[in-house]
Amino acid sequence: MKNTNPTPIIAGPHDGPSLSVVGDTYRILVSGKQTSGAFATIDMLVPPGGGPGPHAHPDFEETFYVVDGEVEVKSEAGAYIAKKGAYVVIPKGGIVHCFKNKSDKMAHLLCTVIPAGLEDLFMDIGQPVKYDEFLPAPHLDPESIGKLISIAEKHGQKVFPPDYLG
Repeated sequence: MKNTNPTPIIAGPHDGPSLSVVGDTYRILVSGKQTSGAFATIDMLVPPGGGPGPHAHPDFEETFYVVDGEVEVKSEAGAYIAKKGAYVVIPKGGIVHCFKNKSDKMAHLLCTVIPAGLEDLFMDIGQPVKYDEFLPAPHLDPESIGKLISIAEKHGQKVFPPDYLG
């Protein structure tokens, strides 16, 4: 008798595209193409000083598990230092949030988005790199910022000024 159930999705230690995004390195472990859009999981390496600026995405939930290191998670509801072992959930609805590695050590996060879609934004704005390769954060002049805002909006995300959350 043939099994017609879906097969497990397995990502090896070097599988999935690695991308430089705002100076961080993100590896897409599981994409929405593999889960019929249900979710995507991204392995994030965030160097000291790294992390995305304030943004919001009302149509999906985002979770972070801190595998190693720490990041400061800021939102309109306040700030929290998420250390190794912490789990953060950004609910659907569009609360403005960001995170930053304010330590002097690498932060390692696992991010899951439900439904999938954020990984497509990373594919559009990121530059392919090796898993452990880091490119400097790009200089964002007004033209680059405009391009980033346009691409983010295409993927259901709104970008806010760097000082938006104080």
